[in-house]
Order: sequence, then C-alpha cells, then structure tokens
Amino acid sequence: MRIGIPRALFYYQYFPFWKTLFEVLRFEVVLSPPTNKEILEQGTKLCVDDACLPIKVYHGHIAVLKDKVDMIFVPRVISIEPRKYICPKFLGLPDMIRNSIPDISRVLDTELNLYKGKYNMLNHVLNLGKILKINRSRILLAYYKAIKAQMKFEDLLIKKLATPQELFDKKQNFILESQLLKKHTNNIKVLLLGHNYNIYDDYISMGLIRKLRKNKIDLITTEMVEKKYITIGSKQLSKDMFWTLGEKTLGTAFYYLENSKVDGVIHVASFGCGPDSLVGEILEKKTKKQYKVPILYLNLDEHAGESGFNTRIEAFLDVLEGRKYLEDNLSAHG
Repeated sequence: MRIGIPRALFYYQYFPFWKTLFEVLRFEVVLSPPTNKEILEQGTKLCVDDACLPIKVYHGHIAVLKDKVDMIFVPRVISIEPRKYICPKFLGLPDMIRNSIPDISRVLDTELNLYKGKYNMLNHVLNLGKILKINRSRILLAYYKAIKAQMKFEDLLIKKLATPQELFDKKQNFILESQLLKKHTNNIKVLLLGHNYNIYDDYISMGLIRKLRKNKIDLITTEMVEKKYITIGSKQLSKDMFWTLGEKTLGTAFYYLENSKVDGVIHVASFGCGPDSLVGEILEKKTKKQYKVPILYLNLDEHAGESGFNTRIEAFLDVLEGRKYLEDNLSAHG
C-alpha cells in the first residue's frame, strides 16, 4: 500500500519520523515533488482565498499526490509541545482538504496533541495502528525506530548547523555526515527566523538559503539551536506565549541577540498570518531599540516578485558587510 506525504508544512520537521514509521510497517512512502509553480497555482485555485501561503502550497501538494497513492497522511495537529498550541488551521487541515478536493483518495487523519504531555505521541501512533489495522507489537516497534530516526535528524541539525535539505539526499535518505555542505563563510552571522515550512521551502522562499550560502553567510535557524538556549531566550518575554512556533522564534532571537552572537536578523513570515505579525512586531521593536542590530522582514505570498526580493536581500547584506568592515578597522587607540 502506498501512503503519500506532502512535501510541505511539518514535513520539514517530522519527515524522518513519519518515513521510518511507515516503512517499518511495510508501507511504501510516496513523497510529493519539491514545490514549483504548478503546485502553487493548483493549491491557490483549490484553497480558500483567506488561507496563508503555506496552507495553499499544502493543497497543491495534496493535488499532486491524490491519484498516485492509496491514501494521504494528513495529521490533525493540535499541539506539538506541552502547554502550547499550533495555528488552528492545522487542526482543521484534514477537513479543509476533504472540502476543497472532493475526489481525493482516502485521507489518513489522526490527531497529534501533545498539550498534556509528550507521551501522547505514542497515542498518536497507536491510533494510526488502529486505522491501519496493525497489531500493537508491530506499531510499538515502528514507533521506537521512528523516534530514533527523528532524534538522529534533530541532533545533526544542531551539531552540523545543517538545514533539512542538507540532511536529505535525492532519495530522501540520510546522507553521510562527511557529505554535508562545507561552509566557507565571510564571518558574517545571520539569524534566519521563521516557520520551517517557509524558510526551508526553496520555491516559496525564493531560494533564500541558497542565496545566503552563495554570499558566504554563516546562518543560524531555530532548528540549529538547542532547546535549553531557546528556553533561556524566551524568559525575556513578559509572559508565556500561546504559540509554539512563535515562542521558539523569539526565544532563539533573544538568546542570540542578548549574547551578541549575530550580525543581523532576517525574519520570514507569511502574509495574513496573525501569529507571525505579532511575533514580527515584537522582534522588530526589540531588535532595533535594545540591540541595535539590523533586521530584514520578508513577507511571503503567492504574488511576491523575486527581483524585489533579491534587491532587499542584497541591500541588507551590503549593510552587514559595511558594519563588519567598520568594526574590523576601528583603531584600538580611539
């Protein structure tokens, strides 16, 4: 049996877990192709107008997969961290898909809710087993192997300062550590913030990471940072944040800014995203007033033009290079 997984949304965070889980259970995992113009256009046509760009892209990936698989895995994500929530659109995503794409093949819809504790990840997998009619012992074996693969993936992101793209080869298997992209930088460190499904999707981010690498920028993303440091940074918030991804973004930013570890900040957000607009405003105000670090705010939607996008990035990097030159040439004697 073939199970389709869209290359969108939490694919960039949980794909090693899902892939290992289904393959150990002897299902064939079929992945949609990287986002392209056709996928975006198809998703925009199928999705409601007021949805954000990542949700529209997700619909496009579903449309590509629907005639190629026996079922498509569309989890109903409520929470991925204790005492925190995810955007409500993730909660209603399976229903949105069924409503927008009436002729879709079977949707594998299971709830993922870790609000009351991470142990509920096992409940999520056990429910999958019930739907797929697989006995408990096989599900438990697949679960533990999937957890191991996920931990290896997350560990490499941090240890090698790698992006998910750099940890997957064309066949979506882990590549050897020696094959990871060698980074030759110009000693300019940029904090690249935003939801992983925005910054790691090469098409909708218009090759942002590739362009930074080409300019020899040493970049840091939230996924490359240990949780303990994010927790330290998030303590600067006046109160706990409701959204997991928003708190991770601000926690990462405040830790690095407080410790003077970055030369600039780029925040990538989706047009029309309520949590992103709040996080962006908090980040921009504090970065400019308290830390005096240059910040570039990039807003993504299906109408964004790459020429203007490139101009803004080039101008921002020029500012960082200019500041770095002045710092490196200041006289020690005043």
